[in-house]
Amino acid sequence: MIHYKEALSTIAIVLTFVAFVPYIVSILTDRIKPHVFSWGIWSITTLVVFFAQVEDGAGVGAWSTGVSGCVTVLIACLAYWKRADISVTRSDWLFLTAAVASLPIWYFTSDPVWTVVILTTVDVLGFGPTVRKAYNFPYTESLLFFAIFALRDSLVIAALENYTVTTVIFPASIVISCVTLCVIVMYRRKLLME
Repeated sequence: MIHYKEALSTIAIVLTFVAFVPYIVSILTDRIKPHVFSWGIWSITTLVVFFAQVEDGAGVGAWSTGVSGCVTVLIACLAYWKRADISVTRSDWLFLTAAVASLPIWYFTSDPVWTVVILTTVDVLGFGPTVRKAYNFPYTESLLFFAIFALRDSLVIAALENYTVTTVIFPASIVISCVTLCVIVMYRRKLLME
């Protein structure tokens, strides 16, 4: 059974790179303009959730989350460096503040469940700046990237060695968020083509 889980996790890691490499190239060539706050929030949440999943026995199912967290930090740095989308609203600051403020919770409670629930909520809220930007400028985001991540996190869930709120809620929320963003972008692109 573990070999099956390792294979799923390996596929999820490969999909992580399949999604991220073209996305990074698109950032470097100014075709994609990621929102720096969304990626900053996702950097924090993904890395902390990875450590919480490991602590809760996610096993090989957490590997992809860890890899993704490291690459997400790179994209946040690229978004800032390229000044891709640095339009910042008060709600963007609220999302970032919530992400940073949630970090001490795990330390003080020693309970990864509440940390992951809060970070998952913050991560979903982190889609706020990107949804706002993608709604207004639907061609500044990659449908393929978010579709691959929806598939990848479905595999992450299947690869988990321990199914708990701590291990499942984060990848499940990513699947739902990515699918929702894809639907919004497709809808807005269709409207703009009419």
